[in-house]
Amino acid sequence: MEPADYAWRSAADLAELLRQRVISPVELVDAVLDRIEKRNPSLNAVVHLGVDDAKAAARAAERDLRSGETTGPLTGVPVLMKDLFDFKPGWPSTMGGVPALAANSVNDRCVFVERMEAAGAIVVGKTNSPALGARAVTDNRLFGPTSTPFDTTRNAGGSSGGSAAAVADGLVPLAEGTDAGGSIRIPAAWTGTYGLKPSAGRVPTVARPLGFLNSAPFVTEGPITRTVADAALAMTVLAGPDPRAPHGLDGSVDFLAALDRPVTGMRVGYSPDLGTFPVDPAVAAVVAEAVESLADTGVEVMPVEVVLPVDRLELAALWHRTMAQLYLAGLEALRDNGGPDLLAAPHVHFPRALAAQLDEAAVQSAARLRQDDVLRTEIYDRLLVAWAGIDVLATPTVGSLPVCNASTGDTVGPGELAGRAVDPLIGWTLTFPFNFTGNPAASVPAGLAGGLPVGMQLVGRQFRDDDVISLSAAYERVRPWADSYAVCEARLNG
Repeated sequence: MEPADYAWRSAADLAELLRQRVISPVELVDAVLDRIEKRNPSLNAVVHLGVDDAKAAARAAERDLRSGETTGPLTGVPVLMKDLFDFKPGWPSTMGGVPALAANSVNDRCVFVERMEAAGAIVVGKTNSPALGARAVTDNRLFGPTSTPFDTTRNAGGSSGGSAAAVADGLVPLAEGTDAGGSIRIPAAWTGTYGLKPSAGRVPTVARPLGFLNSAPFVTEGPITRTVADAALAMTVLAGPDPRAPHGLDGSVDFLAALDRPVTGMRVGYSPDLGTFPVDPAVAAVVAEAVESLADTGVEVMPVEVVLPVDRLELAALWHRTMAQLYLAGLEALRDNGGPDLLAAPHVHFPRALAAQLDEAAVQSAARLRQDDVLRTEIYDRLLVAWAGIDVLATPTVGSLPVCNASTGDTVGPGELAGRAVDPLIGWTLTFPFNFTGNPAASVPAGLAGGLPVGMQLVGRQFRDDDVISLSAAYERVRPWADSYAVCEARLNG
């Protein structure tokens, strides 16, 4: 095989070729690093390459494969991790391109790195994200914006935009996403990739000093891939409890078996707007067509009414208030562990909106936090009503097409959509309500509108990650999207 043949292989294919010694981990990692060097400048997806570490890991993987000993399911497969609250010893940790943290490093491993490396995967670098992951696009003052490979003047979405763009452009087959409001699903929609947010607790969140960091709203790690099968393979590695995580699911899900499980008779409810979110007509048309295609899998598709207790603007405000407490805790921990005190002058270090949220979080009352939890409970209960009689809820992932990148490090989403006001940081997405509830959800490629990717969100009942995987895989069989990446490959070839 030629190195160029590696780019569009799935992680599962590469793992098998490595096991059969058709290719070697050293050759594969060299090819991946070379492709990143050539193609990343037009995307700005990868912000750190751990060349020496990756090459050393490749040599070790080659020795393991030659020895004939049992190896992990991803031995020798290159992956990327996210540069946010995600760590690998000796590697930079800028928390989303915060200039004051350009030289920051954390002597720890996040769960993604721990479990991927234990499975034999080789982490080759870190991907771009917005400051503290506080918006649904990827841009920051240190590294700048990340572009979708489908149009490099437009943003890849966020906060896992670097990971999604890298996967869509064939740099790696699998990359880390983290999701507190849609940060896996939103960039998956804008890059034509598959992004899976598992049920809350399916992949443990290990955080200190605030060990309960992941619960308000629910934060989780998950895979961004080009195939549903690769996401299922990644979940066999990532899922499972960890005694360090106070909230975790102990039940097992056979993700690989779910790929081939028939979905005939499954009931899919379709909400085009969750009752409150405006959607660009071009996006709505593509998603409506994709929903019609779901019927070809054997499921029963029906309209479903969603009535949330407040409108999209109040929902976005609630998300910002709850997330600001997480940002505050992270920055306090950074300061208390000898790092810079960014809270002393947040307006110096962060975009204006984020700085204002930090100021508000610092003085927020316990009563207001309780009121927000009551509202979140009302959202949960209203969505339970919507789920009556259905197994999976389908919606647009994002109401907007990818926005143009700014040149200031401060790209935001639209402030108005279909003639209605939306919060420009996250209010044009239909993802974050399901971080209030913790349901499993995925974004699958629905098609293109004017050459730009559109995502369809599939949301499962509580803890039914298998339903999301099964329906996603069935949809991929009747409406495959692999050919859509040809435009990405051609970007630098003519």
